[in-house]
Amino acid sequence: MLRVVICDDEYIVLEGLRSMIEWSDYGMSLAGTAEDGKTALALIRDLRPDIVMTDIRMPGIDGLRLIELVMEVAPETVCIVFSGFNEYEYVRTAMKLGVVDYLEKPITLEKVDEALRRTRERIGRREELAALRRAAEANREAMLEQATLALLRRGLEVLPRWRACFGEAEADRVVAVTVIAGEVPEGALENALEPLGASRTVVGADGDESLAAVFHFAWPDDAGWEEVRGRMSELPDTAGAGGTYSVVADVVRSRTEALRALRFARFLEERGLTRYAHIAESGVFPEGLTDREEAILFDIRTGDKEGLLRDLDAFSRWMEQERLDPELAEQEILKLAYVGRRSGRETVPGAQRTAMPAAAVPHRELAGMQTRDEMFRWLREQLETVFAKTAEERQASQHAAVAKAIDFIGRHFRRDLTLQEVADHVGMNTTYFSLLFKEKTGASYIKHVTRLRLDEAKLLLREGKRVNEASEAVGYYNYRHFTELFKKHVGMTPGQYRDDPGAATRKEAEHG
Repeated sequence: MLRVVICDDEYIVLEGLRSMIEWSDYGMSLAGTAEDGKTALALIRDLRPDIVMTDIRMPGIDGLRLIELVMEVAPETVCIVFSGFNEYEYVRTAMKLGVVDYLEKPITLEKVDEALRRTRERIGRREELAALRRAAEANREAMLEQATLALLRRGLEVLPRWRACFGEAEADRVVAVTVIAGEVPEGALENALEPLGASRTVVGADGDESLAAVFHFAWPDDAGWEEVRGRMSELPDTAGAGGTYSVVADVVRSRTEALRALRFARFLEERGLTRYAHIAESGVFPEGLTDREEAILFDIRTGDKEGLLRDLDAFSRWMEQERLDPELAEQEILKLAYVGRRSGRETVPGAQRTAMPAAAVPHRELAGMQTRDEMFRWLREQLETVFAKTAEERQASQHAAVAKAIDFIGRHFRRDLTLQEVADHVGMNTTYFSLLFKEKTGASYIKHVTRLRLDEAKLLLREGKRVNEASEAVGYYNYRHFTELFKKHVGMTPGQYRDDPGAATRKEAEHG
């Protein structure tokens, strides 16, 4: 129902319109009436009607001024004026203000009927046009999302289509592109990306993953990315960011890197944003491999037997769908067997790796096979053997490596201790060490160090140390960061923890 407010200083007009018009016949309801301009304005502001019918001449605020004020606060309101004989100048002024119709006094039921029907039709056309505009906008957004997802997969091949959907002028402003993978609410993501400067983000679903293509209108620097990481660390989500590239078609590469970074972050259970740039030098994701191959290697390196079997099955299904000829199938399988064996060897710490020679892959066996199923069974046996040997070697060495790392961390966590320093101490690559530490302890390096530092800080606070003293004593030299971290993990500020022993005890019980 459209709601109507009538404003007229003549009681007989108000009463006549109230009692003699069957408003529901027009899809309307009479929401209220007023006898002067000030009362009318207050009523309109309160009720926000769809239609205002007002006399031009009224005490307090005249009809023309009332219309001006209504247009300021609710420009979508439809206004109809009542005018007396020889008030055409007022009517022309009213039309300039946006009035859609007028009724000349004396008002008759026929005039009202015609005006209300015209108004109903006008509003109907306006609503239809608004609905068409909304549908067109939604369609444009859907087309842009589809074009962007196609760009993420196929790059240069679909660039013209993407430019058309994005807008040629807007596309010309793009100086760089970055892909972010992970379930981050769109509004939260846009807020987190503010430090990077002007950009436009297109979000879409690619299979089971949510991808956001960030088109930058100014080149994002490292300081901006660090601030983005800080903002996203407060979110309960995990995301991976690919590299930033100046050529829009390189969004394909950024997508692959974002998914790699996301998988790495999920394994370590790290909240916030993990950038591919921070893991690119580790060798965890070798260059030149497909997503399917990388998934299998990642399973070997992280000791994920269930994931290995699942991803091998996916690789087999892909081979079947692609209908590869025997020669190509043999090349793909042999490549994966070699890289898998090398990957398994590289996950073993230094001393054991030296004692574990890089055995040759028995490729002649593969060459004599005639069917795809035979080849795949051979690959599965090879990789399962690699997995078993790697697990055996790592089992013998990793406990000692992790124990050595935990001891080193326990002696040095009170200062600025980096992951690189701990990894160097045990003779391992930082990325492999991160994976190993999480696998063996159940917690990431950062979470382990944070727990040690906060436990130590609580002891110092119980002894009466000032908050800044406790913060610096356990390696946090930023007072604000320490306070926020303490409150997030303990449930109260450091000062509250120190000053209220009873509450501190209760919080200790609540947090285990």
